[in-house]
Amino acid sequence: MWYLIEGFDRPDSLHVRLAARPAHLDRLRALLDEGRLLLAGPCPAIDAEDPGPAGFSGSLIVAEFESLAAARAWAEADPYVAAGVYERVDVRPFRKALP
Repeated sequence: MWYLIEGFDRPDSLHVRLAARPAHLDRLRALLDEGRLLLAGPCPAIDAEDPGPAGFSGSLIVAEFESLAAARAWAEADPYVAAGVYERVDVRPFRKALP
């Protein structure tokens, strides 16, 4: 089943996010290589493709896991969580309707 993972950045965490980004992307690439990643990306903190020093307000990932518990465990092990980028992470089931 698909699960939506939404991480919410702590204020002023851009420098920590940038340092943890390579490890975060490696985990996403692993899901992609396994055919389990539907989409992933950051949410700019301002209305701009490249927010510059304004940074990001969080991230969204939609990926396939065997259970909600497995999705939560994967999310809890994210390098952004370990580094303290996220102040909160929500994980919930997702049903793709379109396209």
